[in-house]
Amino acid sequence: MGIGREIAGRLGPQAHKLAPELTTGFIQEALHRAIAGVGKLPAAAVTAERRLAEHGGPGTAGAVDEAIKDIIEQHVRYAGAQGFATNLGGLVTAAVAVPANIAGLALIQCRMVAGIAHLRGYDLDDPRVRNAILGCILGDDDVQRLVKKGLLPAPPMAIATAPAHDPHLDRVMAAEVTSELLTRVAGKRAATLVGRRIPVVGGLIGAGTDGFATWAIGRYADRELLPRTRR
Repeated sequence: MGIGREIAGRLGPQAHKLAPELTTGFIQEALHRAIAGVGKLPAAAVTAERRLAEHGGPGTAGAVDEAIKDIIEQHVRYAGAQGFATNLGGLVTAAVAVPANIAGLALIQCRMVAGIAHLRGYDLDDPRVRNAILGCILGDDDVQRLVKKGLLPAPPMAIATAPAHDPHLDRVMAAEVTSELLTRVAGKRAATLVGRRIPVVGGLIGAGTDGFATWAIGRYADRELLPRTRR
């Protein structure tokens, strides 16, 4: 639970200032902190390399896949912890809990996908890769829907390996991810209205919902971001 409090304590106030109209700059800041590290959370690449070393390091058969599995499981636990903490209170705490929940999920999920991308050989400083990370946060179904509508040019893998960076896509991707996070958290709040009257029940529902969503995103990133040559 310490990590969950660290996340909420550092990003929660920022999200609260932006709520209820979170700007697209919010998700970009969360992505930056996820990649660079914040508080007790090391940079995404640092954690990824530690997990890789635990499985024998680069060149060891299956090491990358095992390290990715560890990263997903670790961030599912983080998501569950912050989901529990931000769904404990009743309606009177919603004004603080909702933005803190969004902030926590944004940081955790961006960090998880960034770690996966790093292990698969992508440059986290590349703006194309950063947009691909945000694309993974949207999930498979939403990406397909947005591609069909022409709002996204392609799935995350193709975005990460595009010939050139499209600055316009930065704004589009940030706006879509911010909107999606707001929708997910708002939907969860509505679904757990009864549960929040019993604080522990609300917390357990929040933990399960956020944990499962993070697991699904991790699995999507694992499938979507195919290996590239590690530099």
